[in-house]
Amino acid sequence: MAFSVNGGSVYGGVRRSFRGGAGTLAEINIVPLVDVVLVLLIIFMLTAHVMEFGMEVNVPKVRNVRDTAEVLPVVNVTSDGRLFLIDQPVNVNEIADRIAERFPSAQGVYVRADKDTPWDVIAQVFNIVGKRYQIRAVTQPEENLGAGKK
Repeated sequence: MAFSVNGGSVYGGVRRSFRGGAGTLAEINIVPLVDVVLVLLIIFMLTAHVMEFGMEVNVPKVRNVRDTAEVLPVVNVTSDGRLFLIDQPVNVNEIADRIAERFPSAQGVYVRADKDTPWDVIAQVFNIVGKRYQIRAVTQPEENLGAGKK
C-alpha cells in the first residue's frame, strides 16, 4: 500500500529537469530484488546438504598383501565326454573323491563344458559332484561369443 505526498515529487512539488527537458526521477524498486534474493536463499538452503558429499578426503593407501592366484576346482568336460580335474584326466565315478583330496576346503566346483558336449555327461557330473559341492557352471558372455571366430 503506497501513497505520495506533495504531488508525488520528492522535491516538494517542483520538478527539476536536466538539460532543459521534463525528466522524471527514477526510483529503485526493491521488491523484485528482495524476491530474487529470497528465492536464491531457499535454493542454497535446499542444496547445502548435497555440497557436503563433494568434500575431498585423503584416504590412506594400502598394499594388497594376499595372493589372489588361488587354484579353484574346475571340472572340464570335453566334447567327446572326457573329464579333467584342472588338467588331469579323471573318472566320473571318482571325481568327487579326487576333488575332496585336492581341495579339502572347497565349497563349490566350477564345471566347464564344451557347447557340443552331450547333455548326458554334463548331467552325470552335476549329479555326482552336486551331492557334496555347490555347482557353478562356467559360461561366456554374449558379447565375447564371436570374438574368436572370423
